[in-house]
Amino acid sequence: MNFNRVVIKVGSALVAPEGKGCSGKYLLAIARFITECHQAGKEVILVSSGSVAAGRQLIHHGSSNPSIVTKQAMASVGQMKMMANWQRFFDAPCSQLLITHGDLRDRQRYINIKNTLRILLENHVLPIVNENDTVATDELKVGDNDNLAALVALVCEADCLIILSDIDGLFDKDPRSNPDAILLPEISEITDDIYAMAGCTTNVIATGGMKTKIQAAEKAIENGIDTYIINGHRSDVFDLLLKGENPGTRFIASQAATKAKKHWLKHTLKSCGQVLLDKGAVNAVISKGASLLPSGINRVVGNFSAGASVDIIDSETGLAVAKGICQYSDRDLNKIIGLNSDKIESVLGFCPSKVIIHRDDMVVLNSHSKTSRA
Repeated sequence: MNFNRVVIKVGSALVAPEGKGCSGKYLLAIARFITECHQAGKEVILVSSGSVAAGRQLIHHGSSNPSIVTKQAMASVGQMKMMANWQRFFDAPCSQLLITHGDLRDRQRYINIKNTLRILLENHVLPIVNENDTVATDELKVGDNDNLAALVALVCEADCLIILSDIDGLFDKDPRSNPDAILLPEISEITDDIYAMAGCTTNVIATGGMKTKIQAAEKAIENGIDTYIINGHRSDVFDLLLKGENPGTRFIASQAATKAKKHWLKHTLKSCGQVLLDKGAVNAVISKGASLLPSGINRVVGNFSAGASVDIIDSETGLAVAKGICQYSDRDLNKIIGLNSDKIESVLGFCPSKVIIHRDDMVVLNSHSKTSRA
């Protein structure tokens, strides 16, 4: 096995395959794989969906599409069932981490999660992570556990991400309706053509699909994390992984990894507004790695406080070229756009910083990246 620390994502369709409570039908093979990883000295973090599906029969709802409040109640009771179901497969202790996007986008809570995972792994405890569906609102939800697994892989600095699916990997077309579909064993770059191959999930208890798995893979491989999509319904795929073979689709990691803070900034922190730059400022940010000064800003969009994340936009193309933490609120920034930094204090009466976004608090986006994927 060519990894040292792996995040394994298990979906609802594997935890509760009939949507009628937890089952060991597919989990036994997964648990055996995790145990063998532990015996080989590998560290494992498990990201498990299934709390809503596990609690579905325990909360009366009378609808094929329950309300959000009802689903939160299902998650509340189902999380207990799901954790008990996982623990029964291991002699070693398991731990529960319930997190929201709000936890990941807050720098201090992000660091707390990172430290907690580190200590759990040092003490040979299996961390089991899930989104906190009982309290998460739309603004605080990651939305699917494929992307959550990628974010967890970034937090814990894993070198491998394994996403378990109900098909063998990524095909050039939907294998359910196209018998001649061809499995793609390796992908070195995720392009728009790769996204075009992804369909939507047809499973009523699942929240993701192949698209979210590709989104997760993109987050991971950009940061040096090899990613696999494999069929969690097949027990033999785990034997192949243990032998170092690829039983599905492998997304090959980029060689260079960005700093941990920039991982968090690019993929986790949600933007609250936009700053639009002139051509000279865009060039300075992209080509020279410069900090953003007020003189290069044409316009400010949105309402945000100092310390918020904002998208940095090229005024001419309308494309996001970077993302960063702004030192000023939108209200104060609107008063100083276009000015020389030396004039900030005379206009505002204070000057916490002569730069609007420091280069250490900024990440330049790849030319093919789209903010909607983050």
